[in-house]
Amino acid sequence: MKLYSLKNVAKVLLCGSILLGPTSCSDFLEEQDPSNLTPESFYTIPDHAEAAVAATYAGLRFYGDGAGIFSANWQMLEAVTGTATTETGQNSDLNNLYSLTYDGNTAHVNNWYNGLYRIIANANLALDKIPTIPFLAPATEAQKTRLLGEARFLRAWAYFYAVRLWGDVPLITTPQTANSEDFLPSRAPQENVYNLIVEDLLAAEAAGLPMTDVSGRATTIAAKSLLAKVYLTMAGFPLSKGASHYKLAADKALEVINYSKANPTVLNLFNTYREVHQESLKNRLEHIFMIQYNISVAGNPLGDYYPNFKPVTYSGPGGTGSTVPTLSFYNSYEKGDLRTVDQEGWFYTTYFTNGDGARFNLGAPYVFKHFNITANGTQGVPGTRNNNLNVPLIRYAEVLLMYAEAQSELGAPNQEAYDALKKVRDRAKLATPALGTFTATSFREAVWRERWYEFAYEGITWFDMVRLRKVFNEKTKGFDNFVGHLNLNVGSGVALQAKHLLFPLGVQEMKNNPNLTPQNPGY
Repeated sequence: MKLYSLKNVAKVLLCGSILLGPTSCSDFLEEQDPSNLTPESFYTIPDHAEAAVAATYAGLRFYGDGAGIFSANWQMLEAVTGTATTETGQNSDLNNLYSLTYDGNTAHVNNWYNGLYRIIANANLALDKIPTIPFLAPATEAQKTRLLGEARFLRAWAYFYAVRLWGDVPLITTPQTANSEDFLPSRAPQENVYNLIVEDLLAAEAAGLPMTDVSGRATTIAAKSLLAKVYLTMAGFPLSKGASHYKLAADKALEVINYSKANPTVLNLFNTYREVHQESLKNRLEHIFMIQYNISVAGNPLGDYYPNFKPVTYSGPGGTGSTVPTLSFYNSYEKGDLRTVDQEGWFYTTYFTNGDGARFNLGAPYVFKHFNITANGTQGVPGTRNNNLNVPLIRYAEVLLMYAEAQSELGAPNQEAYDALKKVRDRAKLATPALGTFTATSFREAVWRERWYEFAYEGITWFDMVRLRKVFNEKTKGFDNFVGHLNLNVGSGVALQAKHLLFPLGVQEMKNNPNLTPQNPGY
């Protein structure tokens, strides 16, 4: 996917100025200022449609934008899970997330709301204007349909996060101006939001997108995978659609699995965990959909996983350590799980001084699954210093475990569900008990447990906690009810409450739009 910048708009304007011939003074005065772009004057050629969708993709990068000192927006989804803690304490908003004492003034909460609705606004504008653009040769109607499909995929992605974070949210599907009738919209019921998400993803699935694409754009496989995830979420809390939607989730995930079986060199698990964060393998094989990063526009934003003031990169002692694993979660992995092996799985306990020097002990486990070896260096090999690693949003491993979970909810697990679970565990070098030894309940919990271990620190665990109303207990290796569970990283002793099933709406947003009231319960 191209990372667009303002220079592309400048090129359009320059081309326009070259085409202008001599005009009279009166003609000139009657002309609209070509540099004063408006939606009416800009959306006129296919390149403008491409730029509109590119701008919507670019909006995804709010995920890594700053949220005060030593913090970024993505940390909101990790601090509240109980699997992470911090080595720094300078960011009060982040501290409040860790201690479950956040409210509508927390910067991360406001940034997520603004970021998601900016994506929605850009997608709505693209969906409104692209149909009005003539697509003449060499452009095609197929190109137009593809762009509309991508815009609908991105709008669905944004609404899927919004409805899971806040529940009832404004449902806006058209471009807004100060004169719009619904300029100050009320919150729509969650089911209405989910209906739009499903409608958008079905449209994206049918839009003629490529099955896979190493450019990073939305694909048919990405639409199917996200649709399976949406159905699985709808089957659980709060909508509790149950068996009908577990069946929809299982069927859609199985379509992706069957494609992988037919095309194993295109869609599959990586052989090693290191490949998951290998820069040269972005958007390939296991990576179904990612947020695109390139240092020329924006470098990878996950640096807060680096240990605090330890020389693991070319910069020497640095990093913030503001999101680090809890020892209790790290120690809860099964013995022999490759994901816990230093520099082989999701964690590292040693590294090389200044990235390429002598090995030294870090003194604790840190998150390795987003560590860019190419940029930071490895023993005897200096890093490039350019962290172009993408942020993963959907991996094939999740499709496998979505199928295993959804199918098991329809009765006793079948061989396909067992094979999906086993495939993920095989990579971790773990033995999987025989299918016949599982009950429906024990298999379901085995899949949940695998999700906690496989997707830790990828912005997924919190949403599992909410849709299941269950939380992994690191001591018992079982699952507690959400309400009343005590995250072991919470020094304040605050247990999860019913109010934590949703985040609060931002106070400033509620001041700007009184129709957002009432605030979510408990805040």
